[in-house]
Amino acid sequence: MITKKKTLNTAQLSFEEFKNEILNDYRTAVLSRECSLLGRKEVLTGKGKFGIFGDGKEIPQIAMAKAFKKGDWRSGYYRDQTFMMAIGEFTPHQFFAGLYAHPDIEAEPFSAGRQMGGHYASHSLNDDGSWKDLTQQHNVSADMSSTASQMPRLVGLAQASKIYRELNSLKSHSKKFSNNGNEIAWGTIGNASTSEGLFFETINAAGVLQVPIVISVWDDDYGISVHNKHHTTKESISEVLKGFQRDENNNGFEIITVNGWDYVQLMDVYTRAAKIAREEHVPVLIHVTELTQPQGHSTSGSHERYKSKERLQWEKDFDCNVKFREWILEFELESNGEILRFVDSEDELIAIDKEVKKEVSKAKREAWSAYLTPLQTEQKEAISLLTKLAENNKNKQFLNKIISDLGEFKEIPRKDVYTNVRKALIYLTDDNSEAKHNLVNWLEKANEKTRKMYNTWLYNDSNKGVTHIPEIKPTYTDTPEIVDGRIIIRDNFEAIFNKYPEALVFGEDVGKIGDVNQGLEGLQDKFGEIRIADTGIREPTIMGQGVGMALRGLRPIAEIQYLDYLVYALQTLTDDLASLRYRTFGKQTAPLIIRTRGHRLEGIWHSGSPMQMILGSLRGVVVLVPRNMEKAAGFYNTLLQSDEPAIVIESLNGYRLKEKLPTNLGEFTTPIGVVETVKEGTDITVVSYGSTLRIVQEAAKDLLQVDINIEVIDIQSLLPFDIHKDLVKSLQKTNRLLIVDEDVPGGASAYILQEILENQNGYKYLDSKPVTLTAKAHRPAYGSDGDYYSKPNVNDIFETAYAIMHDSNPKKYLKLI
Repeated sequence: MITKKKTLNTAQLSFEEFKNEILNDYRTAVLSRECSLLGRKEVLTGKGKFGIFGDGKEIPQIAMAKAFKKGDWRSGYYRDQTFMMAIGEFTPHQFFAGLYAHPDIEAEPFSAGRQMGGHYASHSLNDDGSWKDLTQQHNVSADMSSTASQMPRLVGLAQASKIYRELNSLKSHSKKFSNNGNEIAWGTIGNASTSEGLFFETINAAGVLQVPIVISVWDDDYGISVHNKHHTTKESISEVLKGFQRDENNNGFEIITVNGWDYVQLMDVYTRAAKIAREEHVPVLIHVTELTQPQGHSTSGSHERYKSKERLQWEKDFDCNVKFREWILEFELESNGEILRFVDSEDELIAIDKEVKKEVSKAKREAWSAYLTPLQTEQKEAISLLTKLAENNKNKQFLNKIISDLGEFKEIPRKDVYTNVRKALIYLTDDNSEAKHNLVNWLEKANEKTRKMYNTWLYNDSNKGVTHIPEIKPTYTDTPEIVDGRIIIRDNFEAIFNKYPEALVFGEDVGKIGDVNQGLEGLQDKFGEIRIADTGIREPTIMGQGVGMALRGLRPIAEIQYLDYLVYALQTLTDDLASLRYRTFGKQTAPLIIRTRGHRLEGIWHSGSPMQMILGSLRGVVVLVPRNMEKAAGFYNTLLQSDEPAIVIESLNGYRLKEKLPTNLGEFTTPIGVVETVKEGTDITVVSYGSTLRIVQEAAKDLLQVDINIEVIDIQSLLPFDIHKDLVKSLQKTNRLLIVDEDVPGGASAYILQEILENQNGYKYLDSKPVTLTAKAHRPAYGSDGDYYSKPNVNDIFETAYAIMHDSNPKKYLKLI
């Protein structure tokens, strides 16, 4: 068979160079496959906990890698190992280090063992927290396991290119982040995962925005054990999406279908797709069909259980590596009377196969040794310390049993070392020897070492962390102007957008009308539609836009119109944004600011306070609850000096309340993690936040009439919480505690209670039972009466505080009822 290589241009690429490239691609494909095969065996022998590999997808990923340039971004799928190898960012040694969960960022550079293998990330930050030059490296946004979760941020990664291309004001800022917007955001996803709503929302958003995305759908006809007919209408995502195909009169996607085993077609398709996306900023979807999954979905099962014999045979015959090998062996090209071939015989490919097997086997052994050696050292140290302790200890028999158990482990998890050492402590309670002192010191140092391995980087502890930004108080004229709170927010945002050319805001109703409460009124006219932008009703991809843009050096402010609507975007926020710094061992950051409004209004859907959901789901994100618009504006000013993601929950009923207009807009900062005492008192420490804080202040006036002087403290910041421990200082004075919260019972109030009583040891100073006053367990009913009977009101607060004082001094404070 003679195959004509149409793309061969000897003026650009000699046949010898072309041949070397083909054989190098073959070697990469075989290398990746061998890693998958040996990786499965390592899991089945117990060295790895779980494996999910990229076998069957090698050739299309090599084609994608050839079109991927430095400066581009990938937001992908946990089967993309061949792509990572093909761009030179992934080695067999790192493959096995990930499989073993090696907690060393040098050995496993993507997450230091915090994520299972197949999850990749590039390093965007230098050791000092400054940005690397992202235009000079291959960029990989940190992967996630959650199905289709990689899609929303893809919109923002691509939109950043559009913004960098179209905003001249960013030219000086963009040097480390973009080359005139020429970067593509490459997305990958399995065919079954296209059934998720996040995929469809991303497709729609990318089509509306017309951003440079290339999405590859790896289609092997199954999702886990379930056939395509159960996942996708017409069993084809490219058929389903035909309405998105662009035409002469309408923007949309360029949609291309290609067989995943056809090397020549794949190279042509990916070259063409990259050109369209990079030059025209048109999104492209490549449906890569007829792929296989030689080892099934994962190490958890076998695909022989759900695939027919005919399908299994077809997968052997149409394995992309097999077809590539056949093409190499059959290739002939006539040039000037000479027949050119890639190989003279199959022996040349066999030699590559053998060489690769040796390389992968060697990498596996070295990676396992590198993982095991420090554990064995710790094991020996523990045995040595315990042996010295046992010599003269009355519990020698029990200690020797622990030492024996420790010595039996040949391939020991770290937890087994420390489990046994900690078990030994119970036999040492009355031992005051130097040997015990040495063991305790060793254990303390080990605990600090393992804390750094497993429990760091949730937040930023450097000088760019939010708690390190100094407070700058607002200033006023001698006769300050009294304005609606929304004016402070609006004018402060105007100062922000003048000060930070990389700052932009977007969301539903944000642009033309300046948000539903006019906090951005008129700013689109001043700063343009790119920086003050309306979006469709699609909360997950609004957040995805923010995450992607923030990863690329912009400072996005993404608006969720009402706090209740955060539910729609929760997966993107909790799986992606909140864990990003943690799961990359501090090597990536996305300082997205989420602006929303909530708390008291009058209705089920627009006045909730789901703080428990937020506190439970968004560890890793700063959560701020300002009581008025001045405080909110100060928070935005603080956050823009930091590099941490945050959510600012403005008080929904506070926009028309009157406040003093500061003169240093854009400059004053509200400190984060710091509470504020808004009224001093002696009888009860009353803690609250947001809109409810104002109700507490009203109740405080009424309580004074019955000789109850409460101290009112505004929490302001839930994550981080009271870093100076000022709340316990208040308890030392009042000895009583009331927490007023409009979340459901056991929600934020339970969190606050734990922080005060347990983490600050506030229980020591209480003379009476701490009390939480919360909303009812249901959503707030509609209307003013619904609000009154659903959430804490002035009467509730008065009566609860009075009851606390009655319990303390019943003679003075007689029962109300």
